Amino acid sequence: MLHEVSFQSFNERDKVMGWIYVPAAKPKGIVQVVHGFGEHSRRYLHMIVAFMDAGYIVAADDHVGHGKTALENDTWGNWGNKGFHTMMEDEHKLYELVTEKYPKLPYYMFGHSMGSFIVRDYIAKYGSELAGVTICGTTGTFRHAKETKELLEQAISDGKGGDADAEYAGRLMGWMCERCDDVTIGNEWICSDPYVQRDHAEDPFDAFTRPTNNRAVLYFIQMMEEIKGTEWAEKVPTDLPIYNIGGDQDPVGEYGKGIYEVSNWLCDTGHNVKTKVYSGYRHEIHNYSEIKVEVEQGIIAFMDEN
Repeated sequence: MLHEVSFQSFNERDKVMGWIYVPAAKPKGIVQVVHGFGEHSRRYLHMIVAFMDAGYIVAADDHVGHGKTALENDTWGNWGNKGFHTMMEDEHKLYELVTEKYPKLPYYMFGHSMGSFIVRDYIAKYGSELAGVTICGTTGTFRHAKETKELLEQAISDGKGGDADAEYAGRLMGWMCERCDDVTIGNEWICSDPYVQRDHAEDPFDAFTRPTNNRAVLYFIQMMEEIKGTEWAEKVPTDLPIYNIGGDQDPVGEYGKGIYEVSNWLCDTGHNVKTKVYSGYRHEIHNYSEIKVEVEQGIIAFMDEN
């Protein structure tokens, strides 16, 4: 069974589009899938089906400025002007909507890339509501974030928040193909499989190739800055199980260094965190044909155990 749902965004402007996928079996829990920067939730259909087959209800939405939400509101690359917590608060609204329909089930979250940033922001405020979280393709200290943030703050102060100047995103992320050979699209850092690269680049619901405005890029950096260090980790409930996964050739996680940086922040503050790094794989470990089933089964085992 599939429910299509919508709700008012925290930004007070957009109608967020979401979906609740219900297996034809007695559910043992709920998992909310939180997608990354520039993409949309239907890129996770293989994972969604795997979770359903394992007995989980799956909830997912398209963030403001992304996917069907951007299409419905005509706001590609524009996240509104209510601050960097907008997507996190929208995920909580989806949580409330789902738990009203399906109460008293253990509730988990999976977030990839920016989705993992959103989940990390979420658990600092709402972590006590969850039975466990998986963060995938996350970041520790992101290269060039500090100096790009300063430039964006000046641009927005100069009245250019609504502009989409590619130089800022380029300064922040333009280095990310540095370990990739034969770069032709610019997204090769996500996965070494050229079919995954092409699917990502040509997806009409994928906003990655559309300009993101300056204010949204600033929010993106502010989101990363909010979830750094033991200062962030101390806000997360210590009894919340956390599964931290990624590839050691992923530039977002600084080739494994950032993944362990996050786990160490959590361990240093008394948290129960399990870390798994897949050697030889880039950003989207869940989209490599040879390991995606293993990745999904690892997440399912983590949820089943908690």
